[in-house]
Amino acid sequence: MGEHVIPLADLRYAADRPAIPDQPGPLVPGAADRLGRPLHDLRISVTDRCNFRCTYCMPKEVFDAQYSFLPQSSLLSFEEITRLARIFVALGVRKLRLTGGEPLLRKNLDALVAMLAALRTPDGQSLDITLTTNGSVLARKAAALKAAGLRRVTVSLDALDDTVFRRMNDVDFPVADVLGGIEAALAAGLSPIKVNMVVKRGTNDQEIVPLARHVRERFGHGVILRFIEYMDVGATNGWRMDEVLPSAEVVRRIDEAFPLCALQASAPGETAERWAYRDGGGEIGVISSVTRAFCRDCNRARLSTEGKLFMCLFASRGHDLRALLRGTPEASPCTDEQIGAAIAGLWSGRDDRYSELRGAQQATPPGGHRRVEMHYIGG
Repeated sequence: MGEHVIPLADLRYAADRPAIPDQPGPLVPGAADRLGRPLHDLRISVTDRCNFRCTYCMPKEVFDAQYSFLPQSSLLSFEEITRLARIFVALGVRKLRLTGGEPLLRKNLDALVAMLAALRTPDGQSLDITLTTNGSVLARKAAALKAAGLRRVTVSLDALDDTVFRRMNDVDFPVADVLGGIEAALAAGLSPIKVNMVVKRGTNDQEIVPLARHVRERFGHGVILRFIEYMDVGATNGWRMDEVLPSAEVVRRIDEAFPLCALQASAPGETAERWAYRDGGGEIGVISSVTRAFCRDCNRARLSTEGKLFMCLFASRGHDLRALLRGTPEASPCTDEQIGAAIAGLWSGRDDRYSELRGAQQATPPGGHRRVEMHYIGG
């Protein structure tokens, strides 16, 4: 009785218990990290499970029927997520993005959205609450999510051709159902919708122009298509540099079919370079995290499914906020002020810029720790 048992799944990534100042002060926004980057966005993974087995994220040969996902008891509850979000908002966060895995697999997610939508900034403003999904069940849930307070969605869609799309998701899921989910999200008012295509040379790069054409003609200004360079997240996707198609080539191909002109960034720290169709038919974006790293503007922190805080998408070590929330055999649960002070201290010491240093990085981080997997922490 009373023995503290740590599920094996909780040990998959190294994590430190953050230090707590002896006399934490009131929570105030505006902290910057060592490179002068403010804390503005928080990405919250609500599940490490997904119903797709995309080859660049959760390859079936690794994430098979024997793979051990996190037990339910390890996941942060909706109340714990909301409490941490409230603390982050007091420290300057203004945008919350729910991710996974596939976040819509988490039961009653609209209840969490409603709890987060009730939060306010210190000056009384509401938050920008968004969600990233593969779109597989979006048609059934879009209206409830909008009613709960969700503002926008981002849908992953890596091909328009059904054969290519089924091969990439590796569970034989039809592209028509994802397109139907986008339609339902538009009808519910979750717009503008962003559609993300991860481009992998030799796998789906032939789909760039057809998908751009389809989005222009079917959705118009209601959908913004974005192309993401294939990234070396985690250690299970077999990433190779020769499979990266530079964003400059994506822009060139689209420009040949539909002439483009460059747009200014819509917000500080935006990851996508924006381009508009010269004929007024909408816009696209490209995210060049490999060939044109944007680390210097990164203002995002990431909270894993079971409460580990990661300062970079390519991190190999997290910080255990769940231990502060729930306490441990060695320490009592912490107050909001103590947790906030710990987070502020972590952020002020942050100097992560993996993508800028990619060429000099080792494939495996020092100490034998592997980089965090995409399904565990979201995009």
